[in-house]
Amino acid sequence: MQTRLRGTLADHQEVIRGLEPLLPEVERLAGRAMACLRAGGRIFWMGNGGSAADCQHLAAELVGRFERDRSGLASIALTTDTSILTSVGNDYGFDRVFARQVEALCRPEDLLIALSTSGNSRNVLAALEVAAGIGTFCAGLSGGTGGRLREATDLCLVVPSANTARIQEAHILIGHMLCDLVETALAADLPRGGDADPVPDSAGIGRS
Repeated sequence: MQTRLRGTLADHQEVIRGLEPLLPEVERLAGRAMACLRAGGRIFWMGNGGSAADCQHLAAELVGRFERDRSGLASIALTTDTSILTSVGNDYGFDRVFARQVEALCRPEDLLIALSTSGNSRNVLAALEVAAGIGTFCAGLSGGTGGRLREATDLCLVVPSANTARIQEAHILIGHMLCDLVETALAADLPRGGDADPVPDSAGIGRS
């Protein structure tokens, strides 16, 4: 059993080390996020399954806080409203659950970030097509070859792995690096949050 655990840990470490060539792209994505927020735009997230959970996690880091006490940053996960997801899924099909929300909510000054480990999720790709028509900047986090997501986005960060779990672990690290860069850059521009604790204990969501 420990041999298997050590193998998993070694695989994880290898994938994380493989992210270093992506750091300029992480920096570029952070720059787009900063410009979006400074222009009064919003950061939207979408994905399925574990990626949906990551979308909610990262949106919460921005609306709440990551490591610094400041006012909230406008970020919305398109994975959370069960009434929208079920009504659109029922009336138009599951492939439209994100596209319909993008049509209703996204503007040219916004940023849409798509998470798909395969890069081929049909509902994600359908939403990116709608966003492109609006003029919203589209970014993607994927893995393997990047799939169709690579061509459907303005910027796509492809994790060098074909293993879904390792890709998801890398996505949340990339997301945390993005939150750190954005929060660090914008904290000086923002007033402190009025009802936040004076000093955060640590990074991440779910503090008590």
